[in-house]
Amino acid sequence: MVKNIVIVGGGSAGVFVAKELAAKIDGSKNRIILISASHRFVHLPSTLRAATTSEGQLENESFMEYGTNFLKGKGEVKHATVTSFTAGTPGQVKLSTGETVDYEVLLLATGNIWTGPAAIPATSQEEVKKHLDLWRGRIEKAKSIVLVGGGIVGAELAGEISHFYKGKPITIVHSEELPLNPVYPDKVRRKLLNGLQKHGITFVGKDRVENFTPSEDGQVTTKNGKVINADLVITTIGGTPNTGFIAESLGADVLSASKHVRVLPTLQLPNHSNIFALGDIIDWQEQRQAAKIPAHASVVAKNVLSLLDDRAATAEYKGSPEITIITLGPTDGVTYLGFWWGIVLGGWFSAMMKSKTLMIPMAKASFA
Repeated sequence: MVKNIVIVGGGSAGVFVAKELAAKIDGSKNRIILISASHRFVHLPSTLRAATTSEGQLENESFMEYGTNFLKGKGEVKHATVTSFTAGTPGQVKLSTGETVDYEVLLLATGNIWTGPAAIPATSQEEVKKHLDLWRGRIEKAKSIVLVGGGIVGAELAGEISHFYKGKPITIVHSEELPLNPVYPDKVRRKLLNGLQKHGITFVGKDRVENFTPSEDGQVTTKNGKVINADLVITTIGGTPNTGFIAESLGADVLSASKHVRVLPTLQLPNHSNIFALGDIIDWQEQRQAAKIPAHASVVAKNVLSLLDDRAATAEYKGSPEITIITLGPTDGVTYLGFWWGIVLGGWFSAMMKSKTLMIPMAKASFA
């Protein structure tokens, strides 16, 4: 009897671990079932530019058909959301379509729930186009814009708007004195601040915006009383983990206070040896970035193969260096490589590696 490896989540983590397993499993004994709530793969690094401009028609480039090539004939993609699942060997996953799928091993890779421009609809390409057109129209129409949150999302969206709408006033309001958070050394945070200011973006640190609706005369007042001209306010505080159905299925204690999934170093859930989690949803002391996914997927794939072979899961995740490339439009950016002494690189390297192409060719190659 063929036993199912069910992967919940069709984003980067789900696709990456599916590819790892497809290259190694015996298709006569095991089958991969990847369950994606989205009709297509959403390449997240390109969503902010796609929501800013129609230039390059990224709606045709950034949302990719899954196909089945990446599964090497050893599985399938089901388009549905998971409403609940049961623990056990085998366990069962219940889908929004009414279907129930048995699993021998369950991998949870559901990523984040996004707001604002990055909240890409899952239903159809037509809905994606409507969403992008809505945000493109809002950004184009706005006379001045406030972004609430000066992490990577806020910096990148500001960079895109400043590039495609040169001279449009943009202000980032951030709770920290410098962009990003203290995990990153001050040298990279100051480099990013300088980059933002070079593009004419105003940065207001150690402050907050609590009322996201501009006044009738087009102004926003911060918590500290600073008045900023703005007729559009966009929340750019990042995503929240998509883990509600996990707590409902296994109990609230499987999640941390931040709603991330508690995992062992093997990336198994405590007390559930055949359930793993990876990607942005895990409760691990690191920044949640796509660069971490290959290391997560490698550990999970090794341990899944061990379980299928009736051996103990022994591969452990040891953490990954902090690596980030922050785009500031198509021709600029800031890169931080968190090894050795901590390397900070500027526009040329960042543009070559990410800003120019947004890594779309690399994503497309995943499904070739």
